[in-house]
Amino acid sequence: MASSYDSEPVDRLPFGSPDKAARYATERYVGATGLNWWRCDPTLQFLVHRQLTADEQTWAEPHLDRLGALMGGPISERADITDKHPPRLERYDRWGHDISEVVLPPSFLETRHDVLTQGFESPEIRKDANANGVRLNVLSAAQSYMLNQAEIGMTCALGTGGDMVVNLVRSFAPADIRDKVMAKFASGEWSGQTIQSLTERTGGSDLAELETTATPDGDAWRINGFKWFASNVNGKAWVVLAKPEGAPDSARGIATFLVLAERRDGSRNGIRIRRLKDKLGTKAVASGEVEFVDAEAFILSGDGGGGEAGAGDGKGLSRMMAMTNGARLGIAMMGLGCARRALVEAMCYARARQAFGKPLTELPLMQRKLAELIVDVEAAQALVFDGYDPDHRLRIGAPLIKLRAARIGITAASDAIEVHGGNGYVENWPVARILRDAQVNTLWEGPDNILCLDVRRGIERDQADVAFLDRLREAVTAGPAGDSTAALVAERVDQLADAIERWKVLDRPTGEARLFPLAQFMVDVYAGALLVEQAGYEQRDLGSDRKTLVARLYAQRHLVDAGPLRGIDEPRDEALDRFKDLWDGALVDGRTV
Repeated sequence: MASSYDSEPVDRLPFGSPDKAARYATERYVGATGLNWWRCDPTLQFLVHRQLTADEQTWAEPHLDRLGALMGGPISERADITDKHPPRLERYDRWGHDISEVVLPPSFLETRHDVLTQGFESPEIRKDANANGVRLNVLSAAQSYMLNQAEIGMTCALGTGGDMVVNLVRSFAPADIRDKVMAKFASGEWSGQTIQSLTERTGGSDLAELETTATPDGDAWRINGFKWFASNVNGKAWVVLAKPEGAPDSARGIATFLVLAERRDGSRNGIRIRRLKDKLGTKAVASGEVEFVDAEAFILSGDGGGGEAGAGDGKGLSRMMAMTNGARLGIAMMGLGCARRALVEAMCYARARQAFGKPLTELPLMQRKLAELIVDVEAAQALVFDGYDPDHRLRIGAPLIKLRAARIGITAASDAIEVHGGNGYVENWPVARILRDAQVNTLWEGPDNILCLDVRRGIERDQADVAFLDRLREAVTAGPAGDSTAALVAERVDQLADAIERWKVLDRPTGEARLFPLAQFMVDVYAGALLVEQAGYEQRDLGSDRKTLVARLYAQRHLVDAGPLRGIDEPRDEALDRFKDLWDGALVDGRTV
């Protein structure tokens, strides 16, 4: 292909040539933006079709196709604009009054409007889905998966935990507040307008150390305190952790409160945004330091009243943790979205770029890199979508899934930068932003160590390992008949069960130190079992063995002892032999390069 820039002096140098000029013809390097992210993704289609009935698929297909074009088109384009022109804070008005107003850029507002009106959370679309008997859990997950490929900051800005807020408000808030809040959410006016306000300077993840204080005031409360890092600070409904006066200075003293942007009388509530955080990534979501100054609040426990009767029931932190575990699945989906976008950008670039006389995709080392990316992303995909399946919801599923999916978002983005070479390290190309954004997923709702502690809590308090192992065995049983990978994973499940029992008898410090390798072992086998389960479905219902290949390649890297020679002496490499099968099952892109 001739370059449109062949008039440059460099193209007329003695060693220049049209072939060399074509290597850096800008128009050849088309990435994920411009693709329909539903049509180009066979793995997403596989997951959705597997969980829907034929009638549900017929209803859903036009919506998914429309959303795929929206996410891969204008929403992806706007994400780059918002990254360069993020929300800003207007702290004071012309008279010096503190107004703490977050000004959102047009690119952000347009995308938020499109998602809320055209997505599956739209009241009209939800109503039509209910009328047609369509379950929305997997479709909402598919939408989030596509949106996160464009911009995980927008997903955060749209909020998580809205259903939890409504349920808490329904149970505990005074009648007038309950009716107002539920009406706002039912109408869609407050969609994506919830904020979890937890983190303080004193403790970070150690929430028991928080200082924010609640004082009873009739059937309401007054909140005073300072939150060090809160996202979506332009929202309307805040869920705030605070300690009622007289409560113990411990985790048991924490209660959960609802704080609205406006007081009952319509005046501005005592919420002061000190500053917005200058973050590495996720520029779309306004994160800031927030001070509560006599903010009107309503306790979300007990009888909802003020004074001693409504001082909380000691379950405020556990309620927030239930909300947090749901949010962890959302963040795992963000990590998966970053990984998928990085994979597509790497594949598109490698297909267009030439080196050593060939496209990068024909070079064995690059094929190895891309094959590993494809397999690891599909393993994370299996984990995350299993977490979203209400039939398979596990107590320790969310922390384990986030542990893997948040990390793969970072490593996949880093690999994509390496595929792009120096181009990947500059902001003109999309993968630099993906890496910046992906890094936050290991922090939001708990880093690796906090996730491991939650796994321990689930095992010790709820015997959650029993249901977890049952799920793994169920998945393996559904694998292809007589498949060697299924047999290997079944053996690893038994070994994992033994490892958990041996871990339980370790002394406390040693057991805590071993939590991370235990959790890694658990999620390694979890992903392997789910890929085997997918392989069985694909073989029986679709007559294909591609997922069997993916499961086998995953097991070879994550579940098999490579031996003293680390597999270097193996005469053939199946990932190279079947590279086209891996590629075609990961990306459909008919554009020419």
